[in-house]
Amino acid sequence: MQQAQANAEAARAAVSTAQLTYDSKTELFNRNVVSRFDLSTAENQLLTAKAQQAQAEAQEVTARNNLSYTVVTSPSDGVVGTLPYRVGALVSASMPKPLTTVSDNSEMYVYFSMTENQLLSLTRSYGSIDEALRSMPDVQLLLSDGSGYSHPGRIESISGVIDPTTGSISLRAVFPNQGRLLHSGGSGNVVIARKQENCLVIPQIATTEIQDKKYVYLVEGETPRRVPVEVTPLSNGQEYIVESGLSEGDVIVSEGVGLIRDGVAIRTRSAGL
Repeated sequence: MQQAQANAEAARAAVSTAQLTYDSKTELFNRNVVSRFDLSTAENQLLTAKAQQAQAEAQEVTARNNLSYTVVTSPSDGVVGTLPYRVGALVSASMPKPLTTVSDNSEMYVYFSMTENQLLSLTRSYGSIDEALRSMPDVQLLLSDGSGYSHPGRIESISGVIDPTTGSISLRAVFPNQGRLLHSGGSGNVVIARKQENCLVIPQIATTEIQDKKYVYLVEGETPRRVPVEVTPLSNGQEYIVESGLSEGDVIVSEGVGLIRDGVAIRTRSAGL
């Protein structure tokens, strides 16, 4: 950079000298002291000096630009990732690895999935996917250690394509991350609130599943009877909301259902005793 600046200064000085020579030759030519050849030679020398000045200044600009490339600034604020190159390493645009990765994590996207049946249930509840995105309440995030994230998030997009291999739909929720507790690549569970009134709720441990159908043991006297039930696709992971198969007042076996056999008498006790 300093050499380019020195060359530009020398070129400007050469132009000044050539200009003085040309002005002097012009004055002498007007007095018929020198010939037109001498005047034309001085003019050509001035033009050559100006061309060399332009070339030196262009090289100075190029050197200044190259020097600016040695200071790399991030286009956005965020957290810096790994630094694969040491101080003093020669880097260029053709390097296979980037200098680093800067992640703007002021807000974090959380990706999760729903089954097709869950999405259908959600869509029917709100009338359409667009209305669901507008009207759904905030969602909560359970971190990998089981603790709840203190800030709620919102679902902002639902994929329109069902994954044929899993039968699920991808969704994306956005959570604020002022405390930088969330990190890219982390895991957790998204909890979606759903309000439903005047419904029957049973523990999930009270059910058994056979060929994708849910069953409970209905207590009638001393012999329980296995009956099928229809439950909502969405659940809180601990309980099911019953859509059909049970009525208010029915008594079911809530624990030890895996040990029960049809037609075998059991001795029951009320929950909590």
